[in-house]
Amino acid sequence: MAMEDANISLPFHSTRPHDTLREGLASYKQDAVPVHPVQVIQSNFEKHRRQTKRSLIERAYGSAVPLRMDIDRQILSRFQRPSGLLPSSMLGLQSLTGELDEFGFEDFLNDPQNSESFVPVDMHLGMEARLGLSRDPAAHTLL
Repeated sequence: MAMEDANISLPFHSTRPHDTLREGLASYKQDAVPVHPVQVIQSNFEKHRRQTKRSLIERAYGSAVPLRMDIDRQILSRFQRPSGLLPSSMLGLQSLTGELDEFGFEDFLNDPQNSESFVPVDMHLGMEARLGLSRDPAAHTLL
């Protein structure tokens, strides 16, 4: 059994990216271009920050405070505007998580509500369409 395992060879994996123009399309998952280490760090940063903050609060104030914060986060993440047509800003959730203090690209680039051509949806028409009270067939397309 040990001799059989010794004869098995694994394909050579280099750390260089796959050159599609010279070598063709990548045929194995291992041949695909690996993600950059900084991209991995950025994708895991928010999760790691939340876990660290939760563990610090748990050590300082006990296990009940992080549980209460989780319940508050669940309640505030379910809050939606009544019409369902306009996107909810989730202001309460943003204030709880601290997102209001951060200013990113998404805060000022391509926000459709800030454009001059933005026309807000009528609240009454939206509720009628959501509840199925509207006789206008075009109102059902708003959902």
